[in-house]
Amino acid sequence: MTRLDGRKADQLRKVVVQKDYLKHAEGSCLISFGDTKVVCSASVEEGVPPFLKGKGQGWVTAEYGMLPRSCTQRINREKGGGSGRTQEIQRLVGRSLRSVVDMKKLGERTVKIDCDVIQGDGGTRTASITGGYIALALALKKIMKAGLIKECPLIEQVAAISVGMQEGKALLDLNYVEDSKAEVDMNIVMLASGNFVEVQGTAEGKAFAKKDMDAMVKLAEKGIKELFVLQNKVIGKK
Repeated sequence: MTRLDGRKADQLRKVVVQKDYLKHAEGSCLISFGDTKVVCSASVEEGVPPFLKGKGQGWVTAEYGMLPRSCTQRINREKGGGSGRTQEIQRLVGRSLRSVVDMKKLGERTVKIDCDVIQGDGGTRTASITGGYIALALALKKIMKAGLIKECPLIEQVAAISVGMQEGKALLDLNYVEDSKAEVDMNIVMLASGNFVEVQGTAEGKAFAKKDMDAMVKLAEKGIKELFVLQNKVIGKK
């Protein structure tokens, strides 16, 4: 099948990262997957949540939001913790980034990752995880250089991508139009070791077969490996 933007089934959208996008954040980037654009920033604060005080370890958490005109229709600013979708996504981003941090090496400090969607065209949560890792890594490099920590707490890389089934064909990195028509929608978060942090897959009507799931996972692995290469180019040496 021919995709609307001319991509092959196993081809990512054009991914562009502008590092140090925000002047004041310890780490930041603007990450673009085609027309999806997310500003990711990492803020380092001394101290940890009450449940971790005195334990000699740190914490990584995340917040996610979509700006009012990030989509075709204006979105109202969220208050009181955000919608169920927003809370689900920020918990996913937080879990994904915590999976690659040695909290003992971080010490009793908190890294807050903010992911703000300035333009949405599908895959905002996976772009947030991929860009969030870059912001996190840049922030940790900065505080290590400043002597606040002795060793980099990063254990390995993490990135994420969306996949789906349309007309019986597995597709990589769905844009909004493809996502809205997909028979199956799946988001996959993977580590550089090949292990998975999360696999979210939903059939939009007819259930999908294991062979379809295997095809989507294989496609996601290919795309995420390409994202690892890009992340390393942006971050540089640890």
